Amino acid sequence: MKSKPRTNAVAGFQVIENECIWMKAGVINFRNCDNDYDCARCPFDQGMRKTMGKAIAESDRTESPVWVQQLKARYDAANRPCRHVLTGRIEGPKICPYNYECYHCAFDQMLDDIDLEASAPEAPTRLVSGVKMADGYYYHFGHGWARFEHGGMTRVGCDDFVVRVFGRLNPGEMPPLGSRMVQGQVGWTLARGNRQAAMLAPVTGRVLAVNHQVAEHPELMAKTPYQNGWLFIVEPDNPKRNLKELYFGQQANRWIEREQQALQQMADPERAPLAATGGRILNDFVGSFPDIGWDRLVSRFLHTRDRGSRP
Repeated sequence: MKSKPRTNAVAGFQVIENECIWMKAGVINFRNCDNDYDCARCPFDQGMRKTMGKAIAESDRTESPVWVQQLKARYDAANRPCRHVLTGRIEGPKICPYNYECYHCAFDQMLDDIDLEASAPEAPTRLVSGVKMADGYYYHFGHGWARFEHGGMTRVGCDDFVVRVFGRLNPGEMPPLGSRMVQGQVGWTLARGNRQAAMLAPVTGRVLAVNHQVAEHPELMAKTPYQNGWLFIVEPDNPKRNLKELYFGQQANRWIEREQQALQQMADPERAPLAATGGRILNDFVGSFPDIGWDRLVSRFLHTRDRGSRP
């Protein structure tokens, strides 16, 4: 049985501030954002809107969210800071010209477009049983990683363990834009020669972008699996709902240690130890130990079956 994370708050996203927008507006005294500033799918935001909506109807006030009203009252029109400055997505100064109605704002859309094209920000990494792990990333037991980014977008890729075990990989069947993937079900495939391996989706949501650079330069998955080697970006149904099947922090470290031990047991440790203490796990394990077999490795570590040879 897989252990569950102890918290349901999204962690790891790189922002300067983490105060809830309702707190920044002065509506509530204290609350930190636990949903990656994905306000549109935040249960707390929905609850506050419902509660405040009743008060608005009773007093015949405008239908704008109360936090918008409070921020407008707090700042005059010439000095209203952009919502993305308030939440730490960008550094100020940047003035909001649209009274916090972000859906009118071309700058807001531009930020999303930039994020869809950019590589994942460089994150500190550490070696855990010879496997490179990135801080602030979540890991699925099928060896896909997820990085929750500002506004709820989630970047997805393959971890260092996969590219070292299966060697010279290429992206196989990638999800088309707009398609929906479901956590724990096959989301894409990896290929090596005429062999393919299905990968389980680490999150549930709609595919927003695919990294075409990796298709042209598949070596990026091995060189920088957590930055330039990302595969696609997903808009999750709700970031917090995806956490129950993901590992994070020390829990991820313990999980990858168990995976490395299982891999070690498949090899002949006297003939070729996989990793010395603090060293890297053996690269291209399947090529170094062909007798173990592709199918067995796919079944054990990716928890899927071999997709067979291409026609």
